[in-house]
Amino acid sequence: MFEAELKGNNEIMLTGRFDASQVEKAKMVFDSVANSCEVDFTDLEYISSAGLSVLLVTQKRLSKSGNSLKLTNMNKHIRDVFRYAGFDTVFEIA
Repeated sequence: MFEAELKGNNEIMLTGRFDASQVEKAKMVFDSVANSCEVDFTDLEYISSAGLSVLLVTQKRLSKSGNSLKLTNMNKHIRDVFRYAGFDTVFEIA
């Protein structure tokens, strides 16, 4: 199960497993974001390279207008995935 839920104007809550089968669902949520946004990973168990790609495309789009994604509450495994992929230098991770 996977959910990407927009809370207000500037927070997305991710829940479950974010893999290739969930990309379209996630894109619908991330494509609706126009300003800087916090992405809460508290309930995210897993992210694949397809999930990383959705986040990277969104980050690049937002950065063109001076905005960005801030990634919060990652578990150790997911934080390691970002570090190994070199994404810890692309995103603000809190």
